[in-house]
Amino acid sequence: MIAITGASGQTGHIAAKILLSRGQKVRVLGRHAAKLAPLVELGAEARVFDFHDEAAMTDAFTGADAVYAMNPPNPTAEDIIGNYDRNSEALVAAIKGSGVKHVVTLSSIAAQLSEGNGPVLGLYRMEQKINTIPRLNVRHLRPAYFMENSLAQIPVIQKFGSIAGIIKGDLKFPMIATKDIGAVAADELERHDFIGISTRELLGSRDVSMNEAAKIIGAGIGKPELSYMEPPVAMFVMALRQAGLSANMAELIAEMCLSINSGVFRGEEARAARNTTPTTFENFVAEVFAPAFRGGKAVSA
Repeated sequence: MIAITGASGQTGHIAAKILLSRGQKVRVLGRHAAKLAPLVELGAEARVFDFHDEAAMTDAFTGADAVYAMNPPNPTAEDIIGNYDRNSEALVAAIKGSGVKHVVTLSSIAAQLSEGNGPVLGLYRMEQKINTIPRLNVRHLRPAYFMENSLAQIPVIQKFGSIAGIIKGDLKFPMIATKDIGAVAADELERHDFIGISTRELLGSRDVSMNEAAKIIGAGIGKPELSYMEPPVAMFVMALRQAGLSANMAELIAEMCLSINSGVFRGEEARAARNTTPTTFENFVAEVFAPAFRGGKAVSA
């Protein structure tokens, strides 16, 4: 049996569906029964509890051959890293208490950094805590920037006729579709043949600049003139606050973007077959962004 935390999220949902389609026994974990219901209809067993409920999570992990461990962010929290820390402490307690021997985590590129990586600092600390568990075999998946982050640009396009951010427009960096992360997670969980502590970066199909992304989005939504603008950092942070993020999260995202610009925020692996995934940004725009734009929906990753 495979247990999946965050099973109603974008990567966990995909991993669960793939594993169920292969005949695997899957236990899906989340806070809302209604969001897990589609997976239950496919044959999954559901456990509903708050992420900080260590006893319930321990019980849900017990008997699992492998666990998919997420550390869900709370973008409105006033202490983002503190929230990550509480989540990871619950995860560690549940892994220890259940005796599970194989864990796949959803971490992030640049999670090897102990500073200068914005909200990813919480995932660095999660990795460090999990790595201390005796006799645990763990594979930390470190995906690049989510393509789904661009969905937050829908209201920006509708209001200003462009996309915007503080990452340098001509700087190419890796982007990945969340469905590809879920597919890799499913494979790793099904095989669970990794031994000891290991990491695996996931870099998408190729590096893409924000200027290029704007052109691809524009072509996909019938706005070929669409461009990318770079507002001042203070204006960017203010826009994130107006979108509902806490002051702490807005500042951490700005730090991450500026670290991408400086080259600090980066992975450790050269691009290779093992860390290259199939979905191109063009595929993503056609399959996800354009339909969401036509529906007027801004969806966060």
